[in-house]
Amino acid sequence: MHTVQVLNHLVENNQILAYLLIFLGLIFEGEIVVITTGILSYLGALNFWVSLAFILAGGLVKAFGGYYLGGLLHRKFSQHNFFRYLERRVLYFMPRFNQKPFWSIFISKFIMGVNYLIVIFSGYNKINFKTFAKAEILSTFIWAPALLSLGFFFSQTALSYSKEISRFSLVIFLFLIVFLLFDKLVAALYRIFEYFKNSSI
Repeated sequence: MHTVQVLNHLVENNQILAYLLIFLGLIFEGEIVVITTGILSYLGALNFWVSLAFILAGGLVKAFGGYYLGGLLHRKFSQHNFFRYLERRVLYFMPRFNQKPFWSIFISKFIMGVNYLIVIFSGYNKINFKTFAKAEILSTFIWAPALLSLGFFFSQTALSYSKEISRFSLVIFLFLIVFLLFDKLVAALYRIFEYFKNSSI
């Protein structure tokens, strides 16, 4: 039977590639990459602080790159139907985006799949850059260590169950499913909260 040490050795022998993949993963995905990094950091395959630095760098590159892309798209394709759809999606998740852009940008960081829309739409909608930057930097510096620590917890709990790699991976997979469902639930509750708050205004 293979133990998690096999995974450790594989990652340790390819650390430079692993850190590069973390950086790129933060640009194209986010939550799962950070949690997985936390899992590997707990196992000792990756350095926690180096991992955190790459996560923060990748997250901020995604944020500011998305903002710039949104501004570029506004100049080139401002009348395209896609952006009407994008606006509807943003206002579906963040109905008070135009009234409270800072908090909408900040909160979007903690809802899977929403932050991408928000950062691009922020640039497209010409949200004040300082407001955008403050919200993204603050949320990223909370979001990254929180998810990295969650990965630590997942890894610690799975390791206490079994060091055999298939069982360890199964426990991690179940934890990730629970996390995804919880994230969807929180997003739904937030939309309901915003709906009733807007209705009472």
